[in-house]
Order: sequence, then C-alpha cells, then structure tokens
Amino acid sequence: MKNLIPLFFAGLVLVAALCQAQTTPKPAAPATTLTKMDEAKQKDWLTRWDKSISGEARNYRMCDVNVGEGIAWGMTPVMDGFYYGYMATKDTKYVHLWVDWTDSLIKRAVKEPDGYVGSPGKDPHGTQVDNLDRLFGDSMLAEAMVFRPTVLLSGEVLEAPALKEKYGAKAESYLTLAERLCDKWVKRGGWRETKDGGMISVVGYYGIDKDGNWTAGPEARQDPNLAFSHPDNKANEVARWMLALWDVTGKAEYKDRAEKWFRLLKSRMPLQQDGTYKIWNYWQAAGPWDYKKDGKTKHGEWVHPNAGYYEIDLTGIVDAYEHGLVFTKADIDHLIATGIKEKRMWSALAPYSPEYQKHLENNLKPDSWGGLAGAPYYLMLQSKLAGK
Repeated sequence: MKNLIPLFFAGLVLVAALCQAQTTPKPAAPATTLTKMDEAKQKDWLTRWDKSISGEARNYRMCDVNVGEGIAWGMTPVMDGFYYGYMATKDTKYVHLWVDWTDSLIKRAVKEPDGYVGSPGKDPHGTQVDNLDRLFGDSMLAEAMVFRPTVLLSGEVLEAPALKEKYGAKAESYLTLAERLCDKWVKRGGWRETKDGGMISVVGYYGIDKDGNWTAGPEARQDPNLAFSHPDNKANEVARWMLALWDVTGKAEYKDRAEKWFRLLKSRMPLQQDGTYKIWNYWQAAGPWDYKKDGKTKHGEWVHPNAGYYEIDLTGIVDAYEHGLVFTKADIDHLIATGIKEKRMWSALAPYSPEYQKHLENNLKPDSWGGLAGAPYYLMLQSKLAGK
C-alpha cells in the first residue's frame, strides 16, 4: 500500500454534485433546565482540565500511532476535548492543537484496494464473532468517532472570519475527507436497512492481506449475509458522526441515515408501566446477517454489565433529541426517571434535570480521562448559558 500524500484530497470534491445536494436545516435546540455553575468551581474546572489536556496533547500523542479501532478509543477523547475546549473558551490554541492532531492522523493514512484511504490495523472491529478480530483493516467506528469533532470544528472555523483566514483551507480539506470516508463505507455496505424503516451500521467480513489486496473476492464482499451489526453504543457513535455532517453540510442524506438508526434504537427500548424504560440489550440482531446457519444469533442478546456503554447510548439519544429526531421531551423525561430508578445518573441528561446536573458537578473530575471531553462539554453549556 502506498503512503498518502497531502495533495491526494485536493481533487476529491465534485462541485456540481455538492451544489445539487438536498439540504435540510437543523431545528432549534430544545429548552434546558441548566442553572449557572459556581464561578469559582467553573474556573477551577477549566484550569485543571486545560492542564490535563495540554499534557495529553504534548506527551500522549496517540495521533502519531493509533490505527484501526484504536483511533476511536485512543484519539477521540482528546479530539473531542479540543472541539469542546474551543467552544467553551474561544481560545484558538485548541484549534491549533486540533489541526496538529488531525494532520498527524491524515499523513499516516494509506490508499486501500478500492482507492479510498484509511488507517488499517489489527482487529479493526473489536469483536471475536466469526474470527473478525483476526482481520487487518480500517474501522468505520474509529473514523466516525474521530471525524465527528473534526467536522464540527471545521464548521466553526469556516464561520469565523479570523479562523477561516488562517485555518480555512485545512477545514475545507477535512470536510472533503470526512465526506469521502462516509462514501467509502456506503460503497462497502457499511449500513443495512432493517424492518420498519430502520437502519444500522455493520462491519464486513473481509480485510486487507499482506500484499495490500482484499482477503475476499467481489462476490463475497457484496454478500448481504456476510456482515455483523454494531452493538448499540457503536451504532450511536456512527449516527452522531452523521448528525455532525448534517450540521455542517446540511445534506439530508446524513440526517436520514442517523434518523433511521435512532428509530431502530427506540424500538429496542421497552417502556414499562411505571414510566421508565427497561434497560435495553447491548447488542441485538437486526437482520439475517446477524444469524448463524443454525438459526442462533451470532452474539448474545443481553444487558451489558459495563454501564459505560449505556452512557454512550444516552449521549446518542440526547444528540438525536437536540436535533429533533425520533426522541421527544417525553422520552427524555422517561429516561430521567429510568436513570434515577436504576441508579444510572447519565451525564448526557444533565441539561434536562437539576438532579442530574448536581450529580455531574459533584462527580465529574475535569482532570481525569473522562474529563478530557466531559468537562469542556459541560463548560461549553455553561458558556452558552451565560450568552458567551
């Protein structure tokens, strides 16, 4: 495989197609119950968080080494931190760090057998189902997670004249690449339609061999049964990437793909008589591709003991709600009640419940790994509350 050169992306945009693309506006954000954070605590959070992420940006440097699914979990918390950090403070040093990390990832990308680029690695899908962990390839999840903040911050750069003058060309190239990567996964069959108008992201059954060729022929690569559905947490991350692309480009195709996933997710969430949701399965079969020849599912359908996966689900649900898709205020109220009942104080619900807001402020550590993105996100909300 040949190393990617920076000019590779220059000719990727078809201007006419972009001009003709159908667009849909994002709805107004729903009302919140947020109250102002204690000023001294807010300053303390910002100081501790900035010291933490500055150290990660300087010493951690996963942007220089992560490949495959490792990009998702190694790079994304820092990249999210740069985006939310800028949104909370408008300090351009976080934009500079974002460019540094994004460029480091892009310059390591390689051209793959179908002409698209990626950052392939071992075990790209993070699952042992049908030996998928033995493949070498790139990860849809990783590209979704790391390019979500990249897309959103690119949009901010292009809206601010001073930033656009300095970083506009970078932002344009990043958006071009993000759309190109989405097209890659569409062409590779990365989404499957489900019953009742739903859709889910999936992983394929082939990778790249030592000679830089696919490990399966064209017929196998197009086989509708050779795939495996993402668990809910990963499907939510992919859908949030689609929402970011919709935010910045306005293109309906991204909104539609996300909306269909959230429709499927909501159908998996049983509402109980007491107004709370029964905690839903971590993974659930979505179509014939998720079954073995003997009729059994390829993965168990059960509630995962790791509560963190459901934190990701709630982040996706709240993102959908704030975009006016599928989930309503009533659903948010049901989830607030669910979290209290199940002792799962989902931080994504903090803007919509004083109890959750208090819990977040009392428990989130701004200089922890979880605080890299969580703290500046909350500080961004506080900044918006103050009208900054």
